Amino acid sequence: MKPITTALLIVGSLICAASLASAADAAENWGKLCASCHAKDGSGSTVMGKKNNVEDYRSAAVQAKFTDAQAIQIITDGKDKMKSFKEKLTPDEIKALVAYIRGMKK
Repeated sequence: MKPITTALLIVGSLICAASLASAADAAENWGKLCASCHAKDGSGSTVMGKKNNVEDYRSAAVQAKFTDAQAIQIITDGKDKMKSFKEKLTPDEIKALVAYIRGMKK
């Protein structure tokens, strides 16, 4: 293989690996930090979710109610009974969580 082709393949592989790691990290963070209220599937069908009237993130109508920027702000700063996660998550991890939430939409 030519050196440029080899270099492009290596860079492409690294980008794919980073993307997969980010998705895995978001799923792990969701499971550790969010699922106790929002449920693993985003339905909000947990004891705490029902108690706090958590909305179902699988619903397109629910997801249409907020922008990515609003979701980032809420995860970062907290809202109502939801605590802030700015001390536990990096800005990139928060953005990955928002993408993860968007992926729940049916």
